[in-house]
Amino acid sequence: MTMKPKHLVTSAFLFLLIGLPAGLLIMARAQTPATSPPDDKHRLSGPYTHQNLTVFLVHGKDQTTKRFLTLQEALAQKKVRVYETKDVNELSIRNLSNQDVYVQAGDIVRGGEQDRMISIDFIVPPRSGRMPIEAFCVESDRWNKRGNEAPATFSSSENSATNELKLAAKSEKSQQAVWANVVTVQAALAENVGGSVNSRASASSMELSMEDPKVKATSAAYINTLSGLVRNKPDVIGYVLVINGEVNSADVYASHALFAKLWPKLLKSNVVEAIAELEKGVDHKPVTSEVVQTFFADSGKATPAAKEVTRRVRVVTREDDKNYFAETQDRAQGDGWIHRNYIRKQ
Repeated sequence: MTMKPKHLVTSAFLFLLIGLPAGLLIMARAQTPATSPPDDKHRLSGPYTHQNLTVFLVHGKDQTTKRFLTLQEALAQKKVRVYETKDVNELSIRNLSNQDVYVQAGDIVRGGEQDRMISIDFIVPPRSGRMPIEAFCVESDRWNKRGNEAPATFSSSENSATNELKLAAKSEKSQQAVWANVVTVQAALAENVGGSVNSRASASSMELSMEDPKVKATSAAYINTLSGLVRNKPDVIGYVLVINGEVNSADVYASHALFAKLWPKLLKSNVVEAIAELEKGVDHKPVTSEVVQTFFADSGKATPAAKEVTRRVRVVTREDDKNYFAETQDRAQGDGWIHRNYIRKQ
């Protein structure tokens, strides 16, 4: 049988690969990243609304059976350590456990010489040594020990950044833009909760502002209304956030188990964002599921770009003037995706 030219090229390429050492095979594979557009149709339920915050739930099948520790629980269980490096835009992390630890872009870690926001999704393998991880400062006026906190390490990760802060880090990649957004959010929160949210311990700390008693009190009704949405819904793998009648963002995960672990922290940060953007006395037209589906579809249209975060993790982004999309892929699972983050630019 005579091969067609295309088959001849493919066969020759395979022949060359077979003769390559294993390390070069890995390199060849790494240079052809999986950048297919994300699925643009999702099964949704909702909307579920409290004041100016609306949530749609995303339903789907698990894409993985892999179980991860989240950064929040790993720090709480002392199974991971996050170290200060004295470099504003880099920390180091070490996994002391026998489980993979999933770190999500936007996670805020508290302590060190200044609070930081992790700027890229990351998987820390079991029993890792110290690994560098990208970060941005979310506390501009401190560069020293705070209270009883250890200056060399970070003690907790209770909050996640607002989407504007994430964009400042992930899209603009600007420390100045991150600091400017912290100031903007603090001012907006102060106006809508009835007083300053700047902590005496550190006025510039976004983390401490999110823990302000007035913010917590205002958040309570939102959280009480929306926190139980995922209960008894084992096929929920993500959510869509709508603020003031406009689609804001979405997060979709490869398993219900991972989403369910992250949901309380995600909801808490989303409520803070909604409070900061609250327009008192203004009613907004409800968003339909069709508008949400269009948001998903539009987010997958831009040309993809791939970043090799580690030998194991690749992040594929798609960005245009209206939307930012990032997909985190795990090579240990055949480049299967772990997290998809969608943000609508304001």
